[in-house]
Amino acid sequence: MDPTPEMLAAARALAAGIANIRFVAGSSYDIGPELGSFRLVVMGRSFHWMDRVDTLERLDRMVESEGAVALFFDSAPAVPANAWRKVWHDIRGRYEPDAGPHERDPNWIRHEAILLDSAFARLESFGVVERRAVDVETLVQRALSMGSTSPSQLGEKMETMIAEIRATLADVHEEVVETSALVAWRSNNLAAPVAAV
Repeated sequence: MDPTPEMLAAARALAAGIANIRFVAGSSYDIGPELGSFRLVVMGRSFHWMDRVDTLERLDRMVESEGAVALFFDSAPAVPANAWRKVWHDIRGRYEPDAGPHERDPNWIRHEAILLDSAFARLESFGVVERRAVDVETLVQRALSMGSTSPSQLGEKMETMIAEIRATLADVHEEVVETSALVAWRSNNLAAPVAAV
């Protein structure tokens, strides 16, 4: 499920030939029991755009008793192979209409705090660090795949941004990525608290 047509088109392209996948246009406000019952709900770099409390309350009506919500995200460790990333972010920042709320709001509340106050309060974190090959065309497509610098957001500025990325980052050939998952299980599996007297 995604509200952006470009993101749904990219997902369909990546899933070509895979059966039993349904693509739904909609936002977190369209989540409801009519979509079905689920053992696991996965979000990839999207939770921060949602009304997180409302989303978790909606998922509480859809996720099975032994189920969980998993938030996937990636980050770039501060290693020499990632030095180009600051330039890439700076280029995108000059073109995007607005950055994510967590990037600008000093009072941003981390996902963990929101989850701990929800029905999904048993948290586990998993991650892997790896070196990957990357080229400038991948960086162009990555920028265009993001909601804030998608073609529909950039409009006439898109070609200028693409040209700047290509000219500035033509020699990029690798990156180091840490991919992480924060899995939030239903808290009804926790042992009952013990009162001390």
